[in-house]
Amino acid sequence: MTLATSSLQQRTLELLQRLAPPSTLPAHLQTGLAGEQAALFHLRSLGFTIVAQRWTTPTVRGDLDLVAWDGPTLVIFEIKTRTARDFAAPESAVDAPKQRQLRLLSRAYLRQLPREHRDRVPIRFDLLSVYLLPTGPEFDHFPDAVARTSD
Repeated sequence: MTLATSSLQQRTLELLQRLAPPSTLPAHLQTGLAGEQAALFHLRSLGFTIVAQRWTTPTVRGDLDLVAWDGPTLVIFEIKTRTARDFAAPESAVDAPKQRQLRLLSRAYLRQLPREHRDRVPIRFDLLSVYLLPTGPEFDHFPDAVARTSD
């Protein structure tokens, strides 16, 4: 996919969203969804292959914001969105309990893969901070931001 195709898809989605009825979600959830959408298009433009968005399982609470391939590496992205670059950096919200939850969810995700490949897939946890600013979205990418310790 070319950058032009990705931009066209993003502009089309934004137009459709403007035509849709207003959301009844609380503002902070709308901001989070907008950040995840911006992150998806940003990561695709960088060459990541997105394979899951807001992935859930009935066995673990929560969701994986984005799951992507970066070459042979499976990358679990935690997306944190803000509407300003204020004093509290978005990455500060990924505390130890959140990291544990991400590891549990990623193990559940990996169980979908064929057993013979599951242990050979390199996995990385990245944090992507999204700032939805009046001048357009800005991104801070933190590769390998979550430790892969066992719980």
